[in-house]
Amino acid sequence: MNKKIVHDALILFAFTIILGFILGLVYGITKEPIAAANEAAQQEAYQAVFSDASSFETYEFDADEANALVKDAGYSDTIDDIQSALDASGNLLGYVITVTAKDGSQGSITFSIGIQTNGTVNGYSITDTSETPGLGLKASEEEFYSQFEGKNVETFEVVKQAAVSDEQIEAITGSTITSKAIANGHNAALLYFRTKLGGEES
Repeated sequence: MNKKIVHDALILFAFTIILGFILGLVYGITKEPIAAANEAAQQEAYQAVFSDASSFETYEFDADEANALVKDAGYSDTIDDIQSALDASGNLLGYVITVTAKDGSQGSITFSIGIQTNGTVNGYSITDTSETPGLGLKASEEEFYSQFEGKNVETFEVVKQAAVSDEQIEAITGSTITSKAIANGHNAALLYFRTKLGGEES
């Protein structure tokens, strides 16, 4: 009886070792292609919100400081990444600020926002979302996202009727929560831009 238990345990141990080896091998094979795909998707998002930029360089910032600033202003968002958008000569055109809005209707929404050195918003591109198709996912449609483009404001405000000023964004029908999450993400990014980046025009 004891010999059978030991035998079965050894077989199980051998299977565990083999499976671990296979999983490690698969991870090693797929790690680089996955990283490359993620990088390509990120670069596509940057280019979508800064089409006239020739290159993007990672801007080093204090994430803890940035998120404390955003939290103190009442936003439940995090600033995940900042890229400097540069022209062909290396001149600064503005920044791409990637934020994660924690207050979407179905979960978090991560998106990149292009902001020119004068504070004008170029637009945004969603890179990750849990929102519902047909409702919250309408935040990816031009009818909604175009409302942010070319605006130079301190904050955005979501309204349920037609917008009457640059600050106002007409909510997606049936998805006001998602609309507010996108607007708040912009407000968080703009706050950080004004506080930490706005004096760095070139």
